[in-house]
Amino acid sequence: MTRTPESLRNYVPDVRTLTIANKPVQPAGQRWDVVNPATEEVLAEVGGASAEQVDQAVRAARDAFGGWAALKPEQRSAAIHRLVDVLESRVDDLLGSIVNEVGTPVSLAEGLQVKMGLGHLRWQAEAAKKDRTVDLGGYDQPVPTISEVSHYPVGVVAAITGYNYPLNLAIFKFGAALAAGCTVVLLPSPRTPLTTLLLGELSREADLPDGVFNVIVGDAEVGRRLSSHPGVDKVSFTGSDAVGAKIMEQAAANLSGVTLELGGKSASIVLPGCEVESFAEEMHLRWSRNGGQGCAALARLLVHDDLYDRFLAASAGAFDQMHVGDPWDPKTNIGPMIRPEHRDRVQSFVDGSLDEGGRVLLSVDRPVPDKGYFINPVLLGDLPHAARAVQQEIFGPVAVVLPFRDAEEAIDLANDTAFGLAANVWTPDLDEGKRVAERLRAGTVWINGGGAMRPDAPFGGSGRSGVGREIGEWGIHEYLEPRHVQWRV
Repeated sequence: MTRTPESLRNYVPDVRTLTIANKPVQPAGQRWDVVNPATEEVLAEVGGASAEQVDQAVRAARDAFGGWAALKPEQRSAAIHRLVDVLESRVDDLLGSIVNEVGTPVSLAEGLQVKMGLGHLRWQAEAAKKDRTVDLGGYDQPVPTISEVSHYPVGVVAAITGYNYPLNLAIFKFGAALAAGCTVVLLPSPRTPLTTLLLGELSREADLPDGVFNVIVGDAEVGRRLSSHPGVDKVSFTGSDAVGAKIMEQAAANLSGVTLELGGKSASIVLPGCEVESFAEEMHLRWSRNGGQGCAALARLLVHDDLYDRFLAASAGAFDQMHVGDPWDPKTNIGPMIRPEHRDRVQSFVDGSLDEGGRVLLSVDRPVPDKGYFINPVLLGDLPHAARAVQQEIFGPVAVVLPFRDAEEAIDLANDTAFGLAANVWTPDLDEGKRVAERLRAGTVWINGGGAMRPDAPFGGSGRSGVGREIGEWGIHEYLEPRHVQWRV
């Protein structure tokens, strides 16, 4: 960040146009206000795409597909690198837009919301060069032959993103799709469309070929028309499991493929022998990050009986470090919920848990700001594993802690949800951590806190956490079809 937080506090992108065929297009659909969740003030009025404009965007992507797919990999790579260069030159604008429309504290947003995504896009630009042909060698039944497996791009991709990480979620989808040789129509959440509209403008500055990357915005009806469009070959969606199920149903009408990155109820397991004092605070500061509005938030804490009391004692300091409020204040690390109805839903998990006999074990008790959709972080306990707060994704700064007797029970509890996105294992024994990790139904397992989201590692889950994978080679292969080529010798 080269500008000061105060200079960005009131920044709102002035882009209100869609991007179709590399041209700005005035939206002709429904209009709505975009609200700053930290202040409740209207940031902008935006217009969505009409049904005809959805069709135009898909048609532009279809018309561009043949030429983009036919480019040499090095040419596609160079085009994506140009886009990264333009985005990097506008980091401050991207940051200001995200802080104001999402509410992520600036203390976290620069690295978590902007630079991480741009690093992934740079990796995808390089990955576009890769030859993925597999030599299968010879086969002699019934006659001698040789085979190889090449790959061809799926076609037109509808990329539909959630509100919580508008830039990252878009990059995970369109970066991989473009690297694979596909063309894209990108649709963000109507709650946070401003960053994506800016992204469309910046893609025009990068001079991508006409129609390769299109940006539209709109409501659920626009999303339905896009995901069920006969001109779309693949739908990639990030959001709730309930909406993901609808997206799958809509895409099924055309037998279009889907990649779904949905919710989670991720467990963080503390095995016997751990020095909980060394990491308890980190655990809480992680699940509360971005106000808990993250699909892989490790907000289901499973702690061995012998460590339970020590863990709670060691956890208190984390809540002293949680500062809820103005996302432009460098001391703030917990921002607002995205909308008042979402804040009320998160609060309902706390109230319902107390009605079920649960207790608030730890919390932040300082008053929240009068304006904004804020809620204080809470750690719940004394709940059965079947409780709503234990089983359902809360998507807010609320976690639950449950004790377990031994590693077998911890594994059973961790796997006893409808989700299978992520997990963490804390252990003094790496081999034991790996053994437990191999038995967890989760697409990502961190051991002792793991590290950053790597651009070369897959992300996704099973069950109600979704279908397919994003990021890395696995993410690119979501947008490729294998082709077996065989010849006689």
